[in-house]
Amino acid sequence: MNIGILGSGAVAQTLGAGYASKGHSVMLGSREPAQLAAWAAGHPGTQLGQPAEAAAFGELLVLAVKGSAATAVLAGIDPGLLAGKVVIDTCNPIADAAPVDGVLSYFTGPNESLFERLQAQVPAARLVKAFNSVGAAAMIDPDLPGGPPTMFICGNDAAAKATVQGLLAEVGWETADMGSAVAARAIEPLCILWCIPGFRANRWGHAFRLLQPAG
Repeated sequence: MNIGILGSGAVAQTLGAGYASKGHSVMLGSREPAQLAAWAAGHPGTQLGQPAEAAAFGELLVLAVKGSAATAVLAGIDPGLLAGKVVIDTCNPIADAAPVDGVLSYFTGPNESLFERLQAQVPAARLVKAFNSVGAAAMIDPDLPGGPPTMFICGNDAAAKATVQGLLAEVGWETADMGSAVAARAIEPLCILWCIPGFRANRWGHAFRLLQPAG
């Protein structure tokens, strides 16, 4: 499919290259696409454009920007380009404050999530939370001794989540569907937990896995 990625950082580049390698056509949307020309030249199946162009290009979209910029990025795109489309939200509401003993601060409270804010902002889009609880280096085809890791997802649209589950399987992930958008209140803080070993011990190669009883 055509995948439009809103963003140009490490997560956007990793997912863009990864899905292009699986045969999808990818456009990264950046305010300064020329700065990514060398990257695109090295990844067949990718192209560059402005965020609105990537939104128009994609049958499915990926929002991969700094959490504090997410609402502004969506606000800059015609809602008609988002209506009906599956949008994978990879963002975390990380505040500007430095970590305390390895623990990040969020600009959201415990009974809300950035994901819910974004879904309310673009109600006609079909948002699915994913890729927010692992580092970019392990997002595509993770190879860990414990087997395939688990990506926790949520969203209000069952068909959208099924589509995302298929895309996750393509790049080596098991999926655990945690339910509706409100579950993002629990999924987004997984980033805080994931980052603690990194900040405290410079260990960044791990991922979560959900172990369930047989049957």
